[in-house]
Formats: sequence, C-alpha cells, structure tokens
Amino acid sequence: MEIGFIGLGVMGQPMALNLARAGTPLLVWNRTPARAEPLRAAGAAVAESPEEVFARTRTVFMMLADGAAIDAVLRRVAIAGRTVVHMGTTSPEYSRALQAEVGAAGGRYVEAPVSGSRVPAEAGQLVAMLAGDPAAVAEVRPLLAPMCRESFACGAVPDALLTKLAVNLFLITMVTGLTEAFHFADRHGLDRRLFLDVLDAGPMASGVSRMKAPKLLTGDFSVQAGALDVLYNNRLIAAAARASGLASPLLDVCHALFDETVALGHGGSDMVAVLHAIQARSTPPPG
Repeated sequence: MEIGFIGLGVMGQPMALNLARAGTPLLVWNRTPARAEPLRAAGAAVAESPEEVFARTRTVFMMLADGAAIDAVLRRVAIAGRTVVHMGTTSPEYSRALQAEVGAAGGRYVEAPVSGSRVPAEAGQLVAMLAGDPAAVAEVRPLLAPMCRESFACGAVPDALLTKLAVNLFLITMVTGLTEAFHFADRHGLDRRLFLDVLDAGPMASGVSRMKAPKLLTGDFSVQAGALDVLYNNRLIAAAARASGLASPLLDVCHALFDETVALGHGGSDMVAVLHAIQARSTPPPG
C-alpha cells in the first residue's frame, strides 16, 4: 500500500527521497510542483492535490512549515481511517489540539518530529521522536527507517515535540556559542583554522561542530538549518518555557541574536549567519 508524503521543502524533499530510494511505495504532494520532480525521477508517484494523497493512502507523513500550513491541508481532506504523522515542529499546544481534531474526524495521530538538518536528512541519519497511541506509533516507527538512524518512543502527545524543543534549545545555544568563539578568535588575530583544529581535537568537538566549523571558516552560509527557522524554533521554546514558569537565560540571548540576524537580511542563510549579528554588536576593528 502506498504511503503519503506532503511537504517537500528543505527537509521534506530529502526525507521523501530516502523513502522512495528504499523502495517504499510513495505518493507525494507539494504546493510548489517543481519540488516533486526529483521524487518522480526516484520512482514516487506525484499527486495533483492533498485530497488525492489522503484518498489513495492510509498513512500520510506531513513535513510542513507550521500549523497554518498543516491546517490548510487538513481542512481539504477526508481524515477518517487515516494515520496522520506530524513530522514538523509546532507548539506542543497545537499538536495536542491537532490530535483531538484528527481523532474526532475518525483518524489516528502520531507526533514524529525529527532532530537533524538538511545534511543528515539527505544521508538518512535523522533522529525521530514519536508520541501518540502506542499501536499507531508501533505501525509508523518501522516506516521511518530509511529516513532516520534512530527513533525513540516518547509517550503521549505532546512529549515528542517537547523533547524536540529541548534538543533544539541545546542546539541553538551550542551553535551560537561556537560562532561567538570563532568571532573571538578571529578578532584577536588567531589562525582561524588552527583554532578550529584545536577545538576539534578536544572534548567539545561534536557532529554539529564538525558540520558548522567549516562553514564558519569559509564563510559558507548556504542553508542547512535556516536562521529564520531557528528563530521560529526559538520562539516556540521560549513560549513553552514561559508557559511552565521556566527561566531560559541562554535561549533569551540567542533569541535576540537570531532576531537581529533575520533583521539584517540573513533569514534565508544557515544558522551560523548569527555571526553577522555578533559582528554588528562588536566595535569595528581599528584601521
């Protein structure tokens, strides 16, 4: 039976391609039809509308930008008898309400956000977090294998999304710290490559630092995880923290910096473009 996949953006397209290349019978749809052409070339069927996806499949993955994009699709389709798998990042409150709406319409709902950016998405090395009805989660989990190197059952909705937000809090503060350290070394006249080599040889090195450090070194701001998306995630995390009465001092600094990054016109660049905001706050070098 075909699996549906809606949303072929920076993350969705490589994820769907990995499903198709693994032999998963796939029916895809994207609002911008050109994004579906690589899927067609990989053997996936391309639907004319989301209505067609829901009519022909019983399980539909949705990798959409936000709640508004999800609502725009779901208000057009018949959900009864389908399992809706929400793989994007939204607020926990939205996901909880979506579960109720899907259930009321006769469908099943699985929350399945992923950790990782474009490069691990292309490599099938994402990490998935799942929440929802245990039987539905058990059915969906094996389908993730071509996209994800690991998956974790996190319990009830919205605990998968809360886990994803906690992971993203660490990611945002870590990459911002790496970028600030790079700026510090650069402005003190250090050999930037040597600094990054020292960092890579020590205990602070990670898969993320090894992905982002070369971009900083070469000034490559091509998108893996976009600054505007990071700001969106930052707002979600901050709202969840405030709702629970939690302080988030490091996140709040990052929130301001990414807000400034986007205001400077770098929203479509990779998250290491936060360097521009840090540079803008710094006193210009003499001479």
